[in-house]
Amino acid sequence: MKLIYRLLKQNPESREGVIATTSVLGIVLNLLIAGMKMVIGILSASVAIVSEGMNNLADAMTSVLTLVGTKLAGRHPTEKHPFGFGRIEYLTSLVISVLILVTGIEMLTSAIKAVFSPNELSLSYLSMAIIAGSAIIKFFFGIYTIRQGKKVGSSALVAVGIEGRNDSFVSVVTLLSTALFLVFGWNIDAYAGIFTSGIIIKAGAEVLFSTVSELLGRPGEKELATTLYNKIRSTDGILNAADMMLHNYGPDSWSGSVNVEMDHAMSVGEIYSILHKLQLRIMHEHKVTMVFGVYAVDADHEASFAIRKEVGAFVQKNEHVKSFHAVYIEPETEKIYCDLVVDYKLKDWNALRKEFLSYMKDYHPNNEIELVIETEFV
Repeated sequence: MKLIYRLLKQNPESREGVIATTSVLGIVLNLLIAGMKMVIGILSASVAIVSEGMNNLADAMTSVLTLVGTKLAGRHPTEKHPFGFGRIEYLTSLVISVLILVTGIEMLTSAIKAVFSPNELSLSYLSMAIIAGSAIIKFFFGIYTIRQGKKVGSSALVAVGIEGRNDSFVSVVTLLSTALFLVFGWNIDAYAGIFTSGIIIKAGAEVLFSTVSELLGRPGEKELATTLYNKIRSTDGILNAADMMLHNYGPDSWSGSVNVEMDHAMSVGEIYSILHKLQLRIMHEHKVTMVFGVYAVDADHEASFAIRKEVGAFVQKNEHVKSFHAVYIEPETEKIYCDLVVDYKLKDWNALRKEFLSYMKDYHPNNEIELVIETEFV
């Protein structure tokens, strides 16, 4: 591997270097395996082996797409694209998934035709040995590619690795078909081709759905969100944090926002100093551009303490309310503010609003109450 890194002039510690080197190695291996299988498949008139060869050729093309996608994703931000081009990697994964699906459908069509018009097979133990050898290589290289993809956070590289690993399972089916023909003379080649294409179509569909989910916007990564919440809540001067949103613009590019509770007696200068230092820490340590909103609270005030206790009791008895924050009494008007965080199973937010307002009016009949109901985004 060190030789390949040197030949490609890539840094083995960099994300781009790992993706580029793994992709080039995949291209070379898949082209060699595809060439051997296509020759054997054509000479032996085996639909299953030809299908495998086509699949390996598609794998080589997906590695090329991964390499190109990574290069494009690494471009610097522009005026039209201020968040950079990181999401190109997701588009690459999308193209790869479509390519896998098309390959699988083409193979399925050929295999179904072969069921009604079976070919005269001419297989040998040599062809069986070559298929077995390629299956072992593809399995271990697929596992290696998946690990490298997860290591550097590349969904495209993980997709290529999954496809490569699945190829080895496909080869087992082809080996079984070849063995049955050589030992018993049974020709189930077309049915093996149908089974093979089914596995490939399933793999393509899984990559497609996963990539579309990334493009539509998944909840921010739970591990990252938990780490950020812990860091923010443990910062001196910050009483609590809530409403975090994380937006992904590529594997190494995040922007986010979060509301923090701070004592209403603090000056603007004190608040700025705390949040600015925290913002820089999060940027350097986690590569997240974080924007802060501020809730003013008076946690030591007797009335405020009583309200927090009342709201806490309401939360405990309601299964769909996960937590609360931003409890504040406006000094001049005595208006009460509160935010409730609910789960996604709650369908009737209006009913919850009425229940909460009625509950709070029993304690504070003369106060206006401003309630915000929301869900967690991470």
